[in-house]
Amino acid sequence: MSITINIRYTGENGNARMFAEEMERTGTADAIRAEAGNIRYEYYFPMNHPETVLLIDAWEDQNALDIHHASPMMAAIAALREKYDLHMTVERFISAEENAADEAFIREFIASTEAAKKQHLFVFALITLASVLSIVFFYFNNNL
Repeated sequence: MSITINIRYTGENGNARMFAEEMERTGTADAIRAEAGNIRYEYYFPMNHPETVLLIDAWEDQNALDIHHASPMMAAIAALREKYDLHMTVERFISAEENAADEAFIREFIASTEAAKKQHLFVFALITLASVLSIVFFYFNNNL
């Protein structure tokens, strides 16, 4: 049963974004991603809240999360939060058992995504063909 934690970091003057950028630049985020049991560690920037950064952090189980929380890395993260004077809100989600109704929706979504990919490839092929024809037309008009 996996655990997902959404952490919203909020600050002023772009501090939340600078915090996330420093986490990435210094390799701290990559080190967390490499920890045993980490499934996901990704930062997002909400369009309607420019002073907020959303971290989606997922772990295989509580044991993996406990080991992460006990690591020396947590002190470094806390110091970085203090450096940027960030405030946090936290939501925690525990995965539920699989649901057949959900699976049907996910398959439908994946199928529609595949259809969109095929449509994009078709449009790309048409644009490429139009470009080639333009070059051929230009060549023959200027060399005949």
